[in-house]
Amino acid sequence: MPARPYRSVLYIPGSKERALEKATGLAADAIIFDLEDAVAPDEKPAARKLLAQVLTDWDFGRRARIVRINGFDTEWGRADAAAMDEAIARGARIDAILIPKVNRAADLDAVAEAVPGADLWAMMETCAGMLNAAEIAAHPRLKGMVMGTNDLAKELNSRFRPDRLPMQAGLGLCLLAARAHGLVIVDGVYNAFKDDEGLRAECEQGRDMGFDGKTLIHPAQLEIANTAFAPSEAEIDLARRQIAAFNDTTAKGGGVAVVDGKIVENLHIVTAQATLAKAQAIAAMAD
Repeated sequence: MPARPYRSVLYIPGSKERALEKATGLAADAIIFDLEDAVAPDEKPAARKLLAQVLTDWDFGRRARIVRINGFDTEWGRADAAAMDEAIARGARIDAILIPKVNRAADLDAVAEAVPGADLWAMMETCAGMLNAAEIAAHPRLKGMVMGTNDLAKELNSRFRPDRLPMQAGLGLCLLAARAHGLVIVDGVYNAFKDDEGLRAECEQGRDMGFDGKTLIHPAQLEIANTAFAPSEAEIDLARRQIAAFNDTTAKGGGVAVVDGKIVENLHIVTAQATLAKAQAIAAMAD
């Protein structure tokens, strides 16, 4: 369980100064400042310069700051990494560099060397990436994974289904890898940003599967994601009662408690404590 919440992870184009300014006040747990897909080729050098300055001078509060650079197989990737490394040296707070289309662990090595002052995150959006998820997750500099479901659907040649059945194998492999290595992992985007019910359903599915949050393409999606990936009042209440009952039982020499007709063991207490810690971290974001 990450120490901070990542319920909502909003993509913001690195080339749009107004959008960047607006992001300083949005209720997002994290922001992906995008220099890749959201920026046209002829705008990339200017976007890189603007973003380096913004992340040096502007205050984004408690939000995690993640920069998605272009791949090192493009003409822009190494310059993006160099600019972010220089910005960090000048005092910019950049929590992570997000690397697109990671196919294998070795894809992270050159970026790790180019930007030693930031954690690395990996876009998991290719069939090769799914099959190598465990190897990628084991990289010593990697701290997070982001599902790139649009690119994955393209590679799979799959149809859109509300239940995301074609995605389940890839999503599951990445979740297993992330959890095995203690990484943050956030779900892919929901493209129909005006379809609240569809977004809510996909968020609930992602939460049920175990994702920490969801990447978003529009500020209108923030509230739904923040609600879906936060512990509910009922979950918080149950966690508190489980901990109290278990503590009472162990104080009397027992090892198993019963709450609402269900057995509560030590493993349930670990989950309950994580639930309360997440609720506290979310409350701190609002302070």
